[in-house]
Amino acid sequence: MPSVDERAVAEGGGGWNARPLLAADRGGFIDRHGLWSEAQYSAAGQLRRVVDELGLELVRFSFADQHGVLHGKTLTRSALAAALRSGVTAPSSLLLKDTSGRSAFGVFSADTGVGVDGFSGAGDIVMVPDPSTFRVLPWAPRTGWVLCDLRFPDGSRVPFCGRSILRDQLGRLADAGYAMTVGVELEFHVFRSTEAEMTTDRTGTPGAPGRAPIVGPVSTGSQLLLEDGLDRVDGLVQDIQRGLHALDLPLRSVELEFGPNQLEITLQASDALRAADDVILTRSAIRQIARRSGHHATFMARPAGAGGASAGWHLHQSLRDVRTGEAVFDDPQLMSDTARHYLAGLLEHASGAAAFTTPTVNGYKRYRAYSLAPDRICWGADNKGAMVRVVGGGQDTGVRLENRCGEPAANPYLYIASQVISGLDGLRRGLDPGQPVTDPYAADAITLPGSLADAVDALVGDPVFAEALGPEVVAWYAHLKRDEFARYLAHVSDWEQREYFDLF
Repeated sequence: MPSVDERAVAEGGGGWNARPLLAADRGGFIDRHGLWSEAQYSAAGQLRRVVDELGLELVRFSFADQHGVLHGKTLTRSALAAALRSGVTAPSSLLLKDTSGRSAFGVFSADTGVGVDGFSGAGDIVMVPDPSTFRVLPWAPRTGWVLCDLRFPDGSRVPFCGRSILRDQLGRLADAGYAMTVGVELEFHVFRSTEAEMTTDRTGTPGAPGRAPIVGPVSTGSQLLLEDGLDRVDGLVQDIQRGLHALDLPLRSVELEFGPNQLEITLQASDALRAADDVILTRSAIRQIARRSGHHATFMARPAGAGGASAGWHLHQSLRDVRTGEAVFDDPQLMSDTARHYLAGLLEHASGAAAFTTPTVNGYKRYRAYSLAPDRICWGADNKGAMVRVVGGGQDTGVRLENRCGEPAANPYLYIASQVISGLDGLRRGLDPGQPVTDPYAADAITLPGSLADAVDALVGDPVFAEALGPEVVAWYAHLKRDEFARYLAHVSDWEQREYFDLF
């Protein structure tokens, strides 16, 4: 007996009102709660056709957690129709874990302590696929991929869904008359894998990850943009280019960076939400492509073996008029008043925003003088030592603000949302950023937070973030990051062992 979902392609409709299912098969969770636009219904119809035409057998349904890491389920082709009707369930406890997978809240208590109903008992949340994000993975045979938003089983919003958080902040920006354009410069490290198989010491438990993989170098370092140096890893570069191109990701360049084993990619500027989605998929793609070619790619800011060169994520941002599309940062005198106010907001709230721009313990080891990473809160005109660099003044590329304090492991939705929140406050209050610095590492300016704990304290102490995100979201995020930092402090490091064990 054929499946009720089998029908001729023509029966799926066409154009704007195409539906992925027959009328009798609708009425599921997504339809019932009105979670898709007509454009998404149309995209779902196209998704179904691509699956059929290419003979895909698996589709990965994924969402980005609070750390910007993908989680999800892989469904078979026969389960696809139901997933497009009603989404895919996942444990809500995934949103209550630190980076080690350890639950930071009492997930099996009646009151989890998170301040929001719906998380007790590690009950389910629903991953709602966004069919407009569908891709065919070029490295995984007969496998598709789709990005999801999160809802509770009653259809209400999950307040800790990063994608929804960013969408909300972009809505506030639109209410103020602006849309946001984002450009991405993402540095990372690639090493040669030297272990043929997984060993028992690589396994771990929540709160106690196993040993990191043993790796070898692929480049010597101190070879910024050296063509011959990039050619030495050309096989991997070619694999990355082909993979990202096949995913329709807007890859602009692949570059050899200063440090050993360090590369950088840049992505074409795009709308803010699209840019965040692109970063999520790009990072995952690079790691999976590298793994298949015998390499280990990491977006950790300062891994062992990185020498003196940390990896950063430079976020270019500009605004345009939401009605006309006209750029509003451009001005013959370096930048417009709108840009100045927005820039002042980035500086005013940089300490609190650091919990989002630099969300790991390791990331704060980037903030060092004379390292092409900032160490204090200041701005400069085309100065790569300043936290915010004003780029494009007097050029035909358009004025944009480049925040250089982010780390490549940052959750892109929360990173970009923190910039919108900060910039909007600067616009609302008409803040002034002061004069640009010419010697950023000697400037009389407030230093960036010295640790993740300092950044979280600054976040909690800045009411602008609680006002924009809601106090529950700030409290949830601060609790997770404080838990992560407490585990770090409790760990006896190799530095302590070398420093004290034989001395005292």
